[in-house]
Amino acid sequence: MKTKKLYWDMETYSETPITRGTHAYAEEARILLVAYAFDDQPVKVWDSTENHEIPRDLYDAWVSKSVLKVGFNSGMFDSTVLRHVRGINIPPEQQYDVMVQALAHALPGKLDTLCEVMGVSEDKAKLKTGKQLINLFCKPRPKNMKLRRATRETHPEEWAMFIEYARNDVEATRELHNKIPKWNYVGEELRLWHLDQHINSRGFRVDVPLAEAALRAVDIAQASLSKEVDSMTGGEVSSANQRDALMEHILSTHGIRMKDMRADTVERMVAEGDLPPEVQQLLEIRLQSSKTSTAKYKKLIEAASSDGRLRGTLQFNGAGRTRRWAGRTFQPQNLPRPSHKQKEIDLFIEALYVDCLDVITDDVMGATSSTIRGCIIAEEGNKLIATDLSNIEGRFAAWVAGETWKIKAFEDFDKGTGSDLYILAYARAFDVNPACVSKDDRQIGKVMELALGYGGGAGAFLTFAAAYGMDLDELVAKAWSSIPVYVREQSESMWEWAVQQKRTLGLPQKQFIVCDSLKRMWREAHPAVSSAWGELENIVRGAIGTPGREYSYRSLTAVQQGNWLRLKLPSGQCLCYPSPKIEEGDITYMGMCQYTRKWKRLKTYGGKLFENVCQSGARDVLTSSMPRMEEAGYPIVLSVHDEVITEVPDTTEYNEQELSGILATTPAWAEGLPLAAAGFETYRYRKD
Repeated sequence: MKTKKLYWDMETYSETPITRGTHAYAEEARILLVAYAFDDQPVKVWDSTENHEIPRDLYDAWVSKSVLKVGFNSGMFDSTVLRHVRGINIPPEQQYDVMVQALAHALPGKLDTLCEVMGVSEDKAKLKTGKQLINLFCKPRPKNMKLRRATRETHPEEWAMFIEYARNDVEATRELHNKIPKWNYVGEELRLWHLDQHINSRGFRVDVPLAEAALRAVDIAQASLSKEVDSMTGGEVSSANQRDALMEHILSTHGIRMKDMRADTVERMVAEGDLPPEVQQLLEIRLQSSKTSTAKYKKLIEAASSDGRLRGTLQFNGAGRTRRWAGRTFQPQNLPRPSHKQKEIDLFIEALYVDCLDVITDDVMGATSSTIRGCIIAEEGNKLIATDLSNIEGRFAAWVAGETWKIKAFEDFDKGTGSDLYILAYARAFDVNPACVSKDDRQIGKVMELALGYGGGAGAFLTFAAAYGMDLDELVAKAWSSIPVYVREQSESMWEWAVQQKRTLGLPQKQFIVCDSLKRMWREAHPAVSSAWGELENIVRGAIGTPGREYSYRSLTAVQQGNWLRLKLPSGQCLCYPSPKIEEGDITYMGMCQYTRKWKRLKTYGGKLFENVCQSGARDVLTSSMPRMEEAGYPIVLSVHDEVITEVPDTTEYNEQELSGILATTPAWAEGLPLAAAGFETYRYRKD
């Protein structure tokens, strides 16, 4: 029997800006219009401002268990507002979100862009007018205006247009729902989205007093740093955050032209230490100023609901084709890496409570950047248990490519009988005994592992070396004599080519040669992974060249169906690449450019495809355990990359060992994949 569907969309008003998050917004929201349609029937619009009573057919559909409620971002927004305003709770299991359907297939999550991509007819003038109508009716008017709120009575002509706009959105949602594939948003994936909605509605407790204290400390520190910059520059620059003015002052006064003021650029210049003392100090202040987490602290305060919990911070499938979560509002996926040890951070938190952080540290900005995680706390009588998959991308890469020595190395390490993989990466590349690998050698191995697994070259190595503060001159001094002659000769040839092509990455000759040599040595030590990049590219090229035919490499299968390239993963889920083509020898597809946020044709290659596979596969490993965690009594409140945070009663019945054991259970589809997880119990979230 065909399931009856209700397509719906809601227009609302609230004094609280939507930028503070849906749940904070919804607490003061009012429903203006609800446009709705059943199956393929005409769209109706309920004007709540004219008739307060909900239409009977709409109400019956909302409360019916047998009607599927289909909307666009309705899971996160519309159903939340409905629950707050009218007390009607629509369980996630009765919903279907077309925005998530789009994201699951690597399509844009914005309705207007999606309509354009999928060929859904939209009158652009009407769409532009619609945005103006949203600003007119759904938000408070500017404070300098006599009329503080526009309504049906004050703007009757515009209101009639507003009703048509709402009707149009439901028409578009229905057409999109029918046009967009459903491969990645059915079965287990759909049930996983249901769980995601419960997690988002559950949220986590926020230590608002701590966040407020951190903001006070940041304000004082910023003022002090600005005063110092103003004094040092003779009033030419009043704040280290004035990027252009600071660059101009350094150029005009010291003759040093800054390429840019990006954190990695400034960090590299400061680390080299070859600058005049005043420039060195100015750039150090710049780094301190840019470390502040002011925006995150403000979001924690503003977006928390009246009960002190922050909700709606995760977007299911929000990270593009890899189907990982993206952050929303507070952006938990983008928390700064602490620059202090946990004992120091605990001391900073105590000092913040009594407004004396500046007494115990000169780096208030760095300290508050390190304490941001501490604002996530457990309710009274509860505790947080967090657990994290160990090096899951590296493990998955070795497993899916069949790098047998590395799979065994992970297994040995988990048993306590083998070296960690950063030591082994160095030892295998340089052909030395792992027991002889020093701490500095291990750091080189770490950078090699992080930078080179997806086909990256000297440029990728350089990026990660900078991120981990590696001194390239010291690297040259240490590694040069250990590089095999034949490898160095290959890299010397590469240097000559790079000079001709002007692609030396700004490196001196020896630094370039060492970085390129380490790339070659890592690849020689990883023959299966290195060949996987080319094998994967070959099956994708074959699939694009012969639509409908499947091409396989180990547990991966590529096939082009219609306008879609599907790359099937071991879990059974798919990576999706819309409109694939081979153009001038390159593999291209349509996607969202991460830099311009525009829908455009993008290029890919074997290493990038392998990265997509490993990141998406790691996500599938993580999500396979999440329902079991819930079943075992560990309610999830947040996930950050490969880590899951749960909130449970503060008793010994709930413990890190059990939770980590659940997370490290190998899924049935991943036989032979070595997994390990470790975590901690706490009342205040931290970086373990």
